[in-house]
Parts: sequence; structure tokens; C-alpha cells
Amino acid sequence: MRYALVVLGGPYSQAATHSALRFGEALIAQGHRLETVFFYHDGVYNASRLAAPPQDEPHLVDAWVRLANDQGTELLVCVAAALRRGLLDEREAQRHGKPAFSVEPPFVLAGIGQLVEAGITHDRLVTFAP
Repeated sequence: MRYALVVLGGPYSQAATHSALRFGEALIAQGHRLETVFFYHDGVYNASRLAAPPQDEPHLVDAWVRLANDQGTELLVCVAAALRRGLLDEREAQRHGKPAFSVEPPFVLAGIGQLVEAGITHDRLVTFAP
């Protein structure tokens, strides 16, 4: 089956992110495809290239990046929610005259329409909320 996940919680403030990541890994282990993860509300903080958790905690941003690189999973970040929270990719940083960008590739800024499309085109859409 083809799955899409929606992550609404920040990476270290609730269990939503960690649960979504473990769920995605379990799907893959069972032979399913995790094709898309859409980060919305505070979930956009999962895309921050500036995250530097203590060494004794999991580095959730790096874990999502590994998942994307290993499985080809799309990591989509709601552009409106990200911009409100100071998360910009290189293009948006230039467009807004900011000196740097903070979204870690392969995370990609996307519109809410791409979430709707994932709900239509995937077999399952599972939401992880705080």
C-alpha cells in the first residue's frame, strides 16, 4: 500500500513526530511504501536545518532526511506555516531579502493542495497530532 503521513507536532515538544517516524519505518519494514510526509502547523519545525539536539536524544531531522534519501519519500513542508515560523528555503529567503535559509534539503516547501493531492492519490493518509 502507498501511505502518506501528516505530522502536526514539533519534533521535541510532543510525541507526534517520533511516533510518525516510527510508524513510517514500520510500514516500510512490512513492505509498504511511505511516499509522502506532509509537515503542517508546528510540524514544520521538523525541517529546520538548525536543529542541534543533545547527543543522547534522537536527531529527528536527520532521521527524516535518511528516510527520504533511502526510500525516496517526499518531505513536504506547508509553505504558509513555515514562513510564519521563520523557516525558509533558499528561494524564499532570497525572495524575502533574508540573509540565510533554514529548511534542510530534501524537505521542500509545498502548498496545502499537495496535501489534498496526497489524500486522493495514496491508499492511506495517517495524521499524527499532538
